[in-house]
Amino acid sequence: MSGQTRTPETCQASNSFDADETINEERSSYRQIFKATSIFGGVQVINILIGIIRVKFVAILLGTAGVGISGLLNSPLQVIISITGLGISFSAVRDISISYGNGNETAISKTIKTLRKWSWLTGLLGLVVTVSFAPLLSQWSFGNRDYTWAFIWLSVTILLQAISKGQSAILQGTRRLKAMAKAGVIGSFLGLITSIPLYYCFGLKGIVPAMIITAVTGLLLSWYFSRKVPVKKVRLTSNEVIHRGFGMAKLGISMTIAGFIASLSTYILNAFISHNGGVEQVGLYNAGWGVVGQYVSIIFAAMATDYFPRLSAIQADNKQVRSLVNQQIESALLIVTPMLILLIVAMPIVVRILYTPEFLPVVMFAILTLMGIPFKTVSWALGYVYLAKGAGGLFITMEIISGLVILAANLLLYYFFGLNGLGLSLILTYFLAVIFSYYVLRKKYEFSMPSKLLKQFWILYGFIILTFFTVFVTNDVYRYMAGTIICILAGIYSFRKLSKLMDLKKLISDRFSTKKNFS
Repeated sequence: MSGQTRTPETCQASNSFDADETINEERSSYRQIFKATSIFGGVQVINILIGIIRVKFVAILLGTAGVGISGLLNSPLQVIISITGLGISFSAVRDISISYGNGNETAISKTIKTLRKWSWLTGLLGLVVTVSFAPLLSQWSFGNRDYTWAFIWLSVTILLQAISKGQSAILQGTRRLKAMAKAGVIGSFLGLITSIPLYYCFGLKGIVPAMIITAVTGLLLSWYFSRKVPVKKVRLTSNEVIHRGFGMAKLGISMTIAGFIASLSTYILNAFISHNGGVEQVGLYNAGWGVVGQYVSIIFAAMATDYFPRLSAIQADNKQVRSLVNQQIESALLIVTPMLILLIVAMPIVVRILYTPEFLPVVMFAILTLMGIPFKTVSWALGYVYLAKGAGGLFITMEIISGLVILAANLLLYYFFGLNGLGLSLILTYFLAVIFSYYVLRKKYEFSMPSKLLKQFWILYGFIILTFFTVFVTNDVYRYMAGTIICILAGIYSFRKLSKLMDLKKLISDRFSTKKNFS
C-alpha cells in the first residue's frame, strides 16, 4: 500500500478533476456533432442547389420526356443496387468504426480488404442481373423493349456504384468527414458540368452516357480519397473473406429489407391516393414531401454520416451509448427547430419558387409534416442504436411494426382528411415511434433520457406550435411579422443553448490565441 494518506482536500481535488474531464469530454462531443452537421449540412445545401440546376437544365434541354426517361431508367437500377448490394457498405461502416474506436489496425485492414472484395462481388452480381433482365426492365418501365441496350450499358454503373459505396464506407468508418464532404461536392459539380454538354449535344441520347460518366466520376473521387486511409498488409483466406462478408451481409440485409418495406409502403400509399384522389393528388403529395425532405435532410445526412460510426465505436458500453444518443438528440433539436420555424413561415413562398401557384394546396400538408420532424429526429437517433448494436432481427421487427402502423394511419387519415391527414399521420406515428423505441431501449439496453432534455424538447416544440398558429392569421404582413419574431426568439434560444453546451466563447478565444501564436 502507498504511504500517502488521501485527505478530504485531495479527494475534493480528484473529484473536481474528474468532473472537469467529464465536462470537457461532453463539450468535445457536442462540438463534433455540430461540426459534422455544419459540414454535411453545407454539402447537402450545395447538392440541393446543384440538383435544382440539373433539373432545370434537363427540363429545358430535354423537356418532360427527358425527365421521365431519366427517372424510368434510374428507378429500377436503384432497386437492383439495394437488393444485390446486400447492405454491405452500410454494415461495413459499423465494423470499421468498432475497430477504429479500439485502435485495432489489423482488424480495420481485414474489414477493409473484405469490403473491397465483396464490393466487387455484389457489383458484378448487380451487373449480371441487370444485363439478364434488361429486356424485361425495358418492357416494365417503358412498355416496350426499345431501351434494352440502354439498361445493358447502364449495368456498368451498378458495378461502379457498388465499388464507390465501399470506398465511401471506408472514409465514413474511419471518420474522414472532410474527405467525404469534398468527394460529395466535387462529384455533384463534375456530374453537373459533364451532363449538361451531353444533353445539349445529343439530346435524349445523352442521358445514358451522362449517367455512366457520373458513376465513373463518383468512383474516381471515392478511390482518390479512400486510398489515403492507411491499410496494413494482411493475409485473408477465401474462407475468411466469405465468412466475414456473410457477417456484414447479415446486418446489411436487415437494412435492405427495411428499405424494401419503406418502398412498398410508399407504393401502396401512392396507389391508394391515385385511386381515391387522382393523379394530381399523388403529384401534390410527392411535391410536398419533396420540399420537406430536401431541407430537413441536412440533419439526417449528418446523423447517418457521423453519428452512426461514433455510436458503433462505443456500442458495447450502454452508459456511453446513452450519453451520445442524448447529446445527438439535444444538438439536432436545437439546430433543426429554427430551420423548421423558418420553413413553416416561408412555406407559401418556397412552394411558389420551386413549383407553380397550382401547387399551393400542398402548403398546409407540408407545414403539418414539418411539425412531425422533431419526433422523427428523436426516433431516428434512437433507431440507430439497434443498428450500432448489430441487432438486425430486433431492427427488422421494429421496422415491420412501425411500417404497418404508419401505412394504416396514412391510409385512414388520408381517407378522412385528404392530404392534410397525411401530415397529421406523420406527427402521430413518429410520436408513437418515439414512445415505442424508448420503451424497447429502456428494457433491453437500460436507456434513459434526462428530464432536462424532455423539458427542452417541449420548449422547442412550443415555439413550433406558436408558429403554426400564425398560419391562420389572414393578414400577410402580420403573419410574416409574427412568424419572423418567433423564429428570431427560437434562434436566440437555440444559439445560447448550443453556445453553452460547446463553450463557444472558449473555443473562439482558443482559435484566436492559436493564430496569434503563429503570427
